[in-house]
Amino acid sequence: MNLSRRRFIEDALFSAAAAAAASGFVAPFARAQEKKTSPNEKLGVMIVGCGGRGGDHVNGYLGDDRVQILYLCDPDRDHAANRAKIIEDKTGRRPKIVADMREALDDPALDVVSCATVNHWHALCGVWAMQAGKHAYIEKPICHNIHEGKALIACAQKYGVMCQVGSQCRSNKALKDAFEYANTGGIGEIKLTRGLCYKRRKSIGALGKYTVPDAVDYNLWSGPAPIVDPPTRPNFHYDWHWQRLYGNGDLGNQGPHQTDIARTFLGVDEFPASVISYGGRLGYQAERKDPNYVDAGDTANTEVSIYNYADGKTLVFETRGLETPDYRGAKIGVVAHGSEGYLVQIQYDYCAAFDKDMKMVKEFRGGGNHFRNFIDCVLNDDYASLNADARCGHLSAGLSHIGNISYYLGEENKVSPDEARKIVADIPGNDDNLDTLNRTLEHLVANGVDLDKYPISMGRALKIDPKTESFVDDKEAQAMETREYRGEFVVPTIDKI
Repeated sequence: MNLSRRRFIEDALFSAAAAAAASGFVAPFARAQEKKTSPNEKLGVMIVGCGGRGGDHVNGYLGDDRVQILYLCDPDRDHAANRAKIIEDKTGRRPKIVADMREALDDPALDVVSCATVNHWHALCGVWAMQAGKHAYIEKPICHNIHEGKALIACAQKYGVMCQVGSQCRSNKALKDAFEYANTGGIGEIKLTRGLCYKRRKSIGALGKYTVPDAVDYNLWSGPAPIVDPPTRPNFHYDWHWQRLYGNGDLGNQGPHQTDIARTFLGVDEFPASVISYGGRLGYQAERKDPNYVDAGDTANTEVSIYNYADGKTLVFETRGLETPDYRGAKIGVVAHGSEGYLVQIQYDYCAAFDKDMKMVKEFRGGGNHFRNFIDCVLNDDYASLNADARCGHLSAGLSHIGNISYYLGEENKVSPDEARKIVADIPGNDDNLDTLNRTLEHLVANGVDLDKYPISMGRALKIDPKTESFVDDKEAQAMETREYRGEFVVPTIDKI
């Protein structure tokens, strides 16, 4: 049943958000005007973040005649200018460029903020937009940490606006049909799903001291993160993904697409009860033929995370940044293991189901338009029809965050292959954990990693309360549910929203 915006607020799941709404807190921006009702009036859009993914946002909205791109926002003036020219060439109208999104939020003609920024800006961009009464489309991961995901859910509920996360696979026909097939018994009972990110990632360059591009306002770019002066990576843009102050590694970059799909096949709608990760940032010494080489990244490029849920189900996510063969036909995808066969997401718009004898029994094809789904819901005031709302994004990004926290807390716990096997053999769950570990170790050796000299790290086994979405009896882990914010760039706690 569709829920109106008013009904959505009335039926809000989080009492904390309701308490915040009753607290009398006044958002720092003027509320947006009432939603547009004229079929001839276009929704005004601001795209925040004009790099590679920002270009996809531009194309997405240019393809929808119900909207008009009014603003582009980026702390890199060159990025914004390049996108503005593309829009002007195609439409004859040049959007206004701002470096700070707050300059545009009081404009009543602005209805939608579409966020394609660096990860550490995702949540604050969404919070500021929704506090101003604007609808928010936020790229995955919807947040940089667990606290931020909770804040975004509370904002969507308090301010009664749409909040869609960029998990675009959910709008694709192939996935919708595959979910229906799996969740109605097509491959039997599913107790294990496996997300895969086998995506070759070469070194981002040597750890060192580098300069900020002249066109970048570094204070605004850093925003909620500390200012690191000078930057320590040679390629300022994009390679922030592999530095934990800003990005979340591939577990939190590519991962939220596949964790989202894996947990949907598994049929879970809460945080797991436990997690443990192992891996490392490995192989670049062999790649560079320098045993002393130190890559500028500090996130794992090889990482296995094992999530066990309170109902006995298991989700495993495998990240591999070195050369590797596929697993059951997929390199970037998901395998749902059922009692009567398995189903594989092989591409964003293609899945296939197999029986116990590994014979294909059904295929699923077809794409979709995630931006259009978002705009449909904005115009129809229909939060329930969003294909990937704030809570959906929070649950899927949250798996990345808790997996990384386990790894970071055990980063100095280096173990030999035999020691790793002893530990992994005792990890509960529905996967053959030893087989997964052995496949991981074999791929490292095949890529020239000397595991005696460069051993893997065994992360800390962590317990989680699925209701509070917080770690149990581990203050170090609990501290990593949020971060220290800078001055004006604080992502508020739920009671301050």
